[in-house]
Amino acid sequence: MAKMHVRTKGSSGSTRPVKSNSLQWCNYTEDELVEIVTNLGKQGKSSSEIGMTLRDTYGVADFKLIAKKKISIAMAENDVISKVPEDLYNLIVKALRMYKHIYVNKKDVHNKRQLNLVEAKIRRLVRYYKNAKKIPLDWKYSIKAAELLITR
Repeated sequence: MAKMHVRTKGSSGSTRPVKSNSLQWCNYTEDELVEIVTNLGKQGKSSSEIGMTLRDTYGVADFKLIAKKKISIAMAENDVISKVPEDLYNLIVKALRMYKHIYVNKKDVHNKRQLNLVEAKIRRLVRYYKNAKKIPLDWKYSIKAAELLITR
């Protein structure tokens, strides 16, 4: 299937091998891993950053095999998940960077188009998250509000 804003098809990625049991070299229990995830979440890390930290620092290949749940669900159970979903947050950061670039380089028409495409993705994601009740129904995207949201 073709990508949304490009005429080309996407290249397929690698798939993780199917495993149903935890790995032998991992010395952590489920409770220890959930505690580590909670502490990293309190430090302000996103779920993908926590997954990379678990992989690189703690030697945990797959959190889901050991804890029987996803990192984001473990974060939500301990109330350390952010108010804005991670993919929406990353798109807003990207749009802000593009907006600042266009403010300096006013004749960069290619990035103006790219900003329009990114903002369209943001609007679609906002509609999805409102229907899924992950964000409030009165939440709206605007550059000014996004700047306040990102700078915290």
